[in-house]
Amino acid sequence: MNKAFNLLRPTGHWPLITDHRSLCLGLLLIITSTGCHSIGPRTVVTDRFDYSTAIADSWKQQTLLNIVKLRYLDLPVFVDVSSVVAGYSLQTGISAGGTLSTEKAVQGNFLTASGQAIYTDRPTITYTPLTGQKFLRGLMTPIEPKNIFFMLQSGYAADFILGLTVESLNGVHNRSATAGTVREADPEFVRALQLMREVQMAGAVGMRVQENMDKTETAVMFFRRDNLPTDLSDELAEIRQLLKLPEGQQQFNLIYSPVLGATNELAVGSRSMVQIMVAMASYADVPESDVKDGRATPSLQTTNSADSRDPVEIKCSKEKPTDAFAAVYYRSHWFWVDDRDWRTKRAFTAIMFLFTMAETGADEKLPLITIPAQ
Repeated sequence: MNKAFNLLRPTGHWPLITDHRSLCLGLLLIITSTGCHSIGPRTVVTDRFDYSTAIADSWKQQTLLNIVKLRYLDLPVFVDVSSVVAGYSLQTGISAGGTLSTEKAVQGNFLTASGQAIYTDRPTITYTPLTGQKFLRGLMTPIEPKNIFFMLQSGYAADFILGLTVESLNGVHNRSATAGTVREADPEFVRALQLMREVQMAGAVGMRVQENMDKTETAVMFFRRDNLPTDLSDELAEIRQLLKLPEGQQQFNLIYSPVLGATNELAVGSRSMVQIMVAMASYADVPESDVKDGRATPSLQTTNSADSRDPVEIKCSKEKPTDAFAAVYYRSHWFWVDDRDWRTKRAFTAIMFLFTMAETGADEKLPLITIPAQ
């Protein structure tokens, strides 16, 4: 009888094996092919980027939604993703059997095998609604001036970040949108921001934090005065004049105050997070019918700005946008930020940094370890 392997029979059995040695070898091959393979390391690359991208996108959408809701005088609600626990399991099993008969047996020798694999992906995501006194303080309390100027030190443009976060500098007022009305910025404020951007690019302005005698910290802004070009010295002199800063003073302590401070102080009337969001909401495009019906506040567009473009542009449409940096569906319309609008994208990135510095989240608790016993 030929000892070569035959094709698989219709009965579902594996090929006929005609000797004991071949049968044992086949069983050994099946068992060794079911070795353990770890799936954990292979999920790190995919999950790390997928979860971080999903959280970032949802954060942008939540921020945009709350800005639009403020335009409709609706209550902003924030829900934080506090933890993500991804759990995977892979169960494999295989069984093999065979029939080893004598030479006179009719059925001959057979080898049978079966296997199964069960893959489970069961992530646990915890959401925490942001409420309580700490959250309200984070939203309603003005941002510390030193945090604003630290953003300037990190590279943010002075005219952009101060225009977004400051109501006044030494009593000189920025554009303000409150209670459904708008107050345009003082010309001195607009000019001062333009000049501060130029001296910032030249490295003529800086900031540091120094410790006082009582162990408290004070943020100090200072102007350079050595080896400055003539045009830069003229710009610094104009900034002093516009912001009512004394001529001989080189260092100024940053304090929060809506009015003019002492001669060695720069009074910063910083905004709260709610004020920043309301200011951004004033630039949102809303359906004219909602304004006529009193559902949304009127548009408060800038009329006398040197730049005809608004610093923030939130668009509105009936159809879902195809190229959006962030988009949300609210009151039967899509509100979105164009992915090619770098000015508005920059503003959204900055407001997320400011939310982090405002400490609007809940208090961190000690690690919790749960050990199930079954």
